[in-house]
This record gives sequence, structure tokens and C-alpha cells, in this order.
Amino acid sequence: MYVEVILGKAVGKGASRLTYFSSLPVEAGSIVEVPLMRGKAPGVVYKKVAQPKFKCREVTKILYSKPLPEHLLKTAEWMAEYYAVPLSAVMGMMLPNGVLKKRRVDSNSTVSKTIESPSIPLNSAQKKAVKALSEPPGGTKLLFGVTGSGKTNIYLTEAARTLQGQKSVVLLVPEIALTSQLVKVFKETFGEIVTVIHSKQTEAERHLIFDSLLLSDEPKIVVGPRSALFAPLSNLGLIIIDEEHESTYYQENTPKYSAIRVASKMADICKCACILGSATPTVEDFYLAKKRDSLVILTEKAKKTAVRPDFRLVDFKNRDEFSKNRYFSNSLLKAIASNLKNGRQSLIFHNRRGSSPLTICEDCGNELLCPTCFLPLTLHVDRYEMCCHTCGYKIKVPSCCPKCGGGSLVHKGFGTKLLENELTRLFPKARVKRFDGDSKKGESLEEMYTAVRDGEVDILVGTQVLAKGLDLPLLATVGVVQADAGLSLPDFSAEERVFQLITQVIGRVGRGHLIEAEVFIQTFRPEHPVLSFAINEDYLGFSEYLLKQRRRSGFPPFKFVAKVAVTAKTEATAIKKIREAARRFSADDRLIVSPPLPAFHERTLRGFTWEVVVRSSSRKALLENFAELDANFHTSLDLPSLL
Repeated sequence: MYVEVILGKAVGKGASRLTYFSSLPVEAGSIVEVPLMRGKAPGVVYKKVAQPKFKCREVTKILYSKPLPEHLLKTAEWMAEYYAVPLSAVMGMMLPNGVLKKRRVDSNSTVSKTIESPSIPLNSAQKKAVKALSEPPGGTKLLFGVTGSGKTNIYLTEAARTLQGQKSVVLLVPEIALTSQLVKVFKETFGEIVTVIHSKQTEAERHLIFDSLLLSDEPKIVVGPRSALFAPLSNLGLIIIDEEHESTYYQENTPKYSAIRVASKMADICKCACILGSATPTVEDFYLAKKRDSLVILTEKAKKTAVRPDFRLVDFKNRDEFSKNRYFSNSLLKAIASNLKNGRQSLIFHNRRGSSPLTICEDCGNELLCPTCFLPLTLHVDRYEMCCHTCGYKIKVPSCCPKCGGGSLVHKGFGTKLLENELTRLFPKARVKRFDGDSKKGESLEEMYTAVRDGEVDILVGTQVLAKGLDLPLLATVGVVQADAGLSLPDFSAEERVFQLITQVIGRVGRGHLIEAEVFIQTFRPEHPVLSFAINEDYLGFSEYLLKQRRRSGFPPFKFVAKVAVTAKTEATAIKKIREAARRFSADDRLIVSPPLPAFHERTLRGFTWEVVVRSSSRKALLENFAELDANFHTSLDLPSLL
């Protein structure tokens, strides 16, 4: 028999599917090994075909007796067309790395067993939300629940109902480390049927997990980041995406895709439900869900003992408030001291790692930059080194300026490491612990969660790892050190990201464990409306404010947005090419084209990068114009998730 095989790796433009001869019977979805040029490659049988007129090579091996689930094949086809990427690139992402290697597999036979329905308590508001999620059944729905409203119990209820119907569940989380508490609850509730996928697993571990899921006929719950969406589950009945607003659900390298959009399409293919959960959903998703009548709102706190925190907006320009310390206001320090006296915890949030993000020579003005990314190196005092947080480049802290030899290097700005050191100095008897991307093995929040929950840490310092999913019984105070950091970034979604982060971190207190809660928001811009909306927990007001801006300026969800970039060895060549592209786009009256601009990371070892931002009411118009670009251009699309 002759079959078309979707290759698991790209071999050139238009070569995603090749025809092979098979002496053994195979069916669509079978994972096979095929000869490719002088080597071999994994592939998936697409369909049977008639004998071609040309000579075909033979399928080397059938790797699995059971084919990939049909919904994954249909999803791969759709992704290739929708995102204009090679089908082989999509299939390569769905197959595990090292799929051609032999692994030692446990030969435990799987026995079908009845799944007992766990008892999950729901209040009246949660019961109402569960009912709304099932009427009508299936489709994509947005669960907008304020922090502390009990979205987790709704997820558990929906998962239990799906398992009772002998169907599997996929639970997507932004990062396992950011949602360790949610993962823990699912494992405690459902036990062995929960399979967790995460980035720290080895290639062999991921491969064996793929094997066990593909070969099992039992319903499973798979928990993991966006790649878990492609787990080979034979009877998918529910997709849940927690913190659906997180940027980690967008893959920026090829094949570029939105896990939110793909999950919505996959749910359509499987005729199952897809639940998007968030206390701060993206305004695009909120707008579209409301428009499509697929919005479920949960505004009631899960615990009746929940309290509204006492908010304090502190102006950094008020010198009296910062007379004792330049990083922490007097009122925040007083609150921390009170918590230490009363056995309560404090959380200090600042979304910047390291000790100082900027190092400059006062003699010649030279700034210490990464030689690869040409971005400022960040000082890490504890390791006595300077690092690039983009590529990982590291050097020891120089004693003099590399350019002029002067000894007047100054470090400006501050990060979580500096704040940790400062708090340790101010409160020498306190147990201060930092949680961020620089946490050592064994000291991550995921690994230390039980100790933190039980009060073995007095002051938590960290980045966004502390902002999501935490429910700490002893937490009384949250301090946001510099709330306006990020508001001035050149990105139409900058205000939205700041609002989301502040709202999420505010939601760590007032959850019903203590009768009092405090939040200190330190900022240079206390009058900014985004901070006011966050403090008042007014998502509806914020979404109206932002949608008015988006409608006026022509950004999602009212326009499709694409960024087109070109990289060249010289800046002059990059500018010349991007201007040519801008002129070509401007000839199409369906497109709105920005002036050519240097990219955020303008200089790299690859050269200089310049870009244009293109907007249009027609997604088709964008794709038609991009199809004409040569290989020197790189495109990325920001598309509303629920379209």
C-alpha cells in the first residue's frame, strides 16, 4: 500500500508530506519511521493514496500500534493553514523529542476502573457558574472570576463530571512554578490519573509520558503548559485554561500560535467544552466572549470571611514617606514590623530580578551592555557577576570601566535581590526569602510552598511567581514596590499587563484567613487611571477604558495586528528593506502601516532589526501581503483568541 506521510521535521518549502510504500498495513495517524535523504525521520501517516508514477521509498518501521487521536491530526491541519506554517513544523511539535529512540517502558497492563466522584464544596455563586458553563453544553466559555472567588473548585467540579463520562481532561497552566498550588489540589483530588508535564522533565521522561498517554484507554487528566494541549488523549472531553491572560500561552518561535485559539478550535473538533479562566482576562477575550454570549461572571468571594484590603497609595515623590529608606515607605516598613511582632507574613512584589539593572561609568558615560544582545547587564551582588537576562551571558563584576579604565562604575535601579538584602538588613531577625527566576534548586516557591504556607518564612520577596494562585493563611500585607514600572513600555498592551499583575498580587490578601489586610502601592504616578482601577478591583471599568483606547487607535479586538521585521548586517540595509516593505504594504488600502522603526532589541549578533506594525480589519489581507515577503522578513500575528 502507498501512503502520504506528514514529516516530523521540515526539509524545505512545500515538503511537509511525502509518499512512501508500506509492506505492512497502516492507518491514518500511525506514527512511523521513514527514510529521508541519507537519514531517517519520524512521521505520521496522513492518508492512503493510489500508487504514484514515481518510485517510492519504503516505511522503515511502525513505531506505535495505536495511531495518534484523530483530533490532533485535524488540529495540525488547521494550524498549518490558519497560521501559514509548514504542516511538518506543527507535527514535529506534537511528537516527542527522541521519538525514534528506544525507551524502557513499564509493562503494567491498564485495567479499566470506575472513577469515584470526589466531594467538592460549592457555594451558591459557584453552583450558578457551573450551571452557566454547561448551558449550552460544549463550546468555548470565559469564566471571569475575581481573585478568591473559587475558580479552582469549579475546575475540579467540571473535571470530575468529565471523568464520570469516561472522557479525559487537559488543564493548561502558564507555568507549573506559578501555579504549583493548583497542580497540588488536582493531584490530591484525583490521584494517579493526573499526569503533570513540565519543562524540567528530561527528553526520556517526556517520551515515556507520551507513550503512556497514547497507549492508555482510561480517562486521564493532563496538567502542563501550552504543549500539554497536544497530549495524545484518545477521548478528550474538556479543556481548561487557567490564567488565560498570560503571555506564555503564545508561542513566539515557529510555529507561532496562540494556545487559547488552538484550544478553542480543538474543542470544536472534539465537540467538547473549553473553559478559559481568569480574574483579569485579556480585554479582547472579554469583549468577544460578551459579544458571543459566552461569558460567565463570578464576582462573589468563595469565603464569606473574605475582607477588602486597606489600600494605601504611596507617592515616591513624597520625601517624608521615604525618609528612612529609599525603597520602602515608612508606612510599609511599619506594617512589616507589626506583622513580625504578631506572627504574620508580608509579601513584597517587584517585577525585576537581580540587584541593579543598569551599570554606567560616571567618567565617560559608557554603559555595560551584553555583547550579544546589546542590552544592559544586570548586577547580581550575591554571585558577584553581571548577567544578561535575555541570552544568559555572564561576566565577573569589573573593577574599572572596560572602555576608559576609570574606576567610577555606578549601579542604578534595583531588583529583587537588592530588596532582599535591604530587608535582611532592616529586619535582621526576620526570615526573608526571595522567589524569582534566580531561585536556587530546592528553594523555588513550588518546592518550598508547604514551608511558606505554614509560616516558616516571614517576608516573601519576588517577581510574578508570587502574584498568582497563592493562598497563604498568614499573609497580612502586600507591598508593590514600584507599581508604574512597565506603564511606559512601547507596546499597546503595556497598561493591560500592569493592571493584570497588580490585580493578581493584590488578590493574595483578604482571602478570608485574617480579619485585616493591607496593600501598599508605591508609585511615581499615583494619578494614573490603571492604578485606580486596580486598587478598586474594577475590571469592568478598566476594560471599558482600554476598549475605548483600542477602538480609537485601531488595535485588537477591533483590528488585527501584525509586526513585520527585517534583520540585516548593516543598519542602512535593514532600513532600506523595511522601507521597501512599508511601501508595498501601503499600496493596499486595506492595511494601516506604521512608519519603519527600530525593533525593541535593535542590535544582536545577527545584525540590525527594523520593523513596521501593520493593522487591518481583514486577516486575509494581512496574510496575502505577508505571503509575498522573502525569507529575510519575519512576521508575527497578534490575533483575538475567540474569533
